[in-house]
Amino acid sequence: MVAPMRRVLLKHPRDAFRSPAHIARSWRALHYLGPPDFSRACDEYERFTEPFHRLGIVIDYLPPHADTGLDALYVRDAALVTDGGVILCRMGKEARRREPEAMAAHLPALGIPVLGAITGAGRLEGGDVVWLDARTVLVGEGYRTNAEGIRQLAALLGERVDTVTAVPLPHWNGPEEVLHLMSFLSPVDVNLAVVYARLMPVPLRNLLLERGFRLVEVPDDEYETLGSNVLALAPRLCLMAAGNPVTRRRLEQAGAEVWTYEGEEISRKGGGGPTCLTRPLLRA
Repeated sequence: MVAPMRRVLLKHPRDAFRSPAHIARSWRALHYLGPPDFSRACDEYERFTEPFHRLGIVIDYLPPHADTGLDALYVRDAALVTDGGVILCRMGKEARRREPEAMAAHLPALGIPVLGAITGAGRLEGGDVVWLDARTVLVGEGYRTNAEGIRQLAALLGERVDTVTAVPLPHWNGPEEVLHLMSFLSPVDVNLAVVYARLMPVPLRNLLLERGFRLVEVPDDEYETLGSNVLALAPRLCLMAAGNPVTRRRLEQAGAEVWTYEGEEISRKGGGGPTCLTRPLLRA
């Protein structure tokens, strides 16, 4: 999750949001903080992608799909990427249920195989999955991801990993709010992670400390502005939403370089930061 990114899958808001009229019909039912402004969202997104172009990261875009909604902008949740192919998730949020299928339809055009899929009673969203290293996987168990989804994921990964550990998530503000494991944990190097400590289970915090992680702690007000949702473009090269000066300063004091983007329309209103907006396909 922290090696230099080489290829990434995105979905532009012009294809996820479709139109101002579609936004107006949809945002309340999806529990957005407010209706995204379509034009501003598209402008924000163009600036959001500038770091990827600057670093020479190959960008693949998902096309529009009639069976997906505004949340399809947050491409991380629909799938996981392994060295054996993509694992398609099964969304815990009912309104997002068709996103993995829509993504799967486009994968052949990208030359990417499918390793398997979460099925039946299993629920798994990509924002709940954190790879501490190539052999160690943490999975948040909460309202979006359940025990059966974690069991199926472990079976699909098989001998590719040593451990798949469930991390119980708190109720926090209830099932309608976005709360993934990556809502409060973002690794940005092999021994550095951004965390919102008040949401962390004690065993998770102890595990990270035992593994030698330095924890960059996010203050309360910056959790609300997605300060704990930080994307590693490379080790200690971080992309985060603007408006989180304390977290940014703490990252820089830890030796990280921090790039920011304005994300009121594409991140803040829908509760999805830069990790949510991206599905890395290749890191090396």
